[in-house]
Amino acid sequence: MKTKLLSLCLLLMASSAGFAETDSTNVAGNATASATPASRNKTEVRQKASEMTHDFFDAFLNKSKKVKHRDTTATADPFSQFDLTWLNGNDRRKNGSPFAGKYFTPIVMVDVNYTASLAHPIDNTVVGSTALARNNEVEVSLASLGGEFNYDNVRAKIQLQFGTRSTVVPRNDASWNRGGYDLKSAYQYFSEAYGGYHFNAMKGINLDAGIFMSYVGLFSYYNCENWTYQPSFTSDNTPWFFNGIRLQMFPSMKFKQEIWIINGWQTYGKFNNMPGLGSQSTWSPTEAIRVVSNNYFGTDVAGNTKCFRFHSDNSFLLRYYNKPGAVFSKAAFSVTADLGFQEGGGIGGFGAGLANGPQSNFLCWMAYNNLWFGKDHFSWCTGAGMIHNPGRYLVLAPSGDADPNTNPATGNTIGTHPYSMNPGDPFDAWDISTSLSWMPNDFITFTAQFIHRQSQEPYFAGAGGVTSPNGYNGTPIPAGWTPDLVKSENRFIFAMMVRL
Repeated sequence: MKTKLLSLCLLLMASSAGFAETDSTNVAGNATASATPASRNKTEVRQKASEMTHDFFDAFLNKSKKVKHRDTTATADPFSQFDLTWLNGNDRRKNGSPFAGKYFTPIVMVDVNYTASLAHPIDNTVVGSTALARNNEVEVSLASLGGEFNYDNVRAKIQLQFGTRSTVVPRNDASWNRGGYDLKSAYQYFSEAYGGYHFNAMKGINLDAGIFMSYVGLFSYYNCENWTYQPSFTSDNTPWFFNGIRLQMFPSMKFKQEIWIINGWQTYGKFNNMPGLGSQSTWSPTEAIRVVSNNYFGTDVAGNTKCFRFHSDNSFLLRYYNKPGAVFSKAAFSVTADLGFQEGGGIGGFGAGLANGPQSNFLCWMAYNNLWFGKDHFSWCTGAGMIHNPGRYLVLAPSGDADPNTNPATGNTIGTHPYSMNPGDPFDAWDISTSLSWMPNDFITFTAQFIHRQSQEPYFAGAGGVTSPNGYNGTPIPAGWTPDLVKSENRFIFAMMVRL
């Protein structure tokens, strides 16, 4: 900081000296000839002032002459020896932020999409997605402003979120109904908000508290970091954020271990008295390989203190081709497999037909392959996934008149024809997708995706929509009308994502 202030003072002094030199030269020129021509004095002063100006702004922005590839899941030096821009769910900018400062790095993200459902629901509502909210409309999915702060080992990150995601994601958390004060309105406009301290031990230790990203399910909450736009059920049905305490430890340059003590599974508050406990292990033995394992244990059933939840999420990523100068520059694939269940207090986990209750478990997988070409300005991603869920555990519930969530004002379900979320009611589905992305530079991405999703039970929004006969809220629901839920959907997604 002292260097920056000194540079600024010298810059001001040089500018003042330039004006003074000009004035004295003009005065001397009226009296006698100067030993040094005035034009030369002006040129030297201007050149010196220009050099000092550049030095000042370089110091202010803390520009590095060496390119460092950033890993958004870790802020310490480990992994920085690798180019990780190819990873699904990671920052793809090769040089990081162009506005990175020594103490503050601003972050701006805008995500706008147009999703065309071939079913054309009358109310334009999307069912079963956290990336999408409205059919056949241009929507601002995310408008995010914030940044990262650090000084003397103290660190903080605040990332505000606006757009449909600030409504779509929080609606899946009912913990804010417990107790006084409205946690939903207090937190829903933060995607990340935490402070912490960096310890100079091992290869780095970070202790943070607040709201932070989970990265369970491989995909990033920020679509500008992903290979494709709409993820499979494995990612979309698992949490995007945690609220609590996170400990990041880096024993080596290739390994990270996280420990979480949190309020719950993507919850602002707690459903019961026990906090959620979790961990993430990340290993990159080489630049081309990444292995991630997330595990969670907690009590997340409202009013049921005897029901325990366990979930394990595991991903493997491999960049199997890398020739930067070739027409096809690189290729990589990812595989993710999840297993989870709830058991106790009348819920049976994997114990179908036993005395401990109906099944409530989650088995799923997804796989993607991404191919880059045109000097990394284009990529083509194909993917597929499946989910087997005999108890609708973690399934994203439909909204509108099919919404099974509780209305706090009445104590009844929000919808008059609620979609059943009871343990024992099955949900089996699969999806397949393909997408093409154009990346003119590191800061903007245009993506076009086609996705087909299929379920064995009616789930997706059909032509009749899920809100009312005419698609508008407040319209009386006549006898005999029900939300139009169907077993499959086809949609095209067009998205523009800016990240600075």
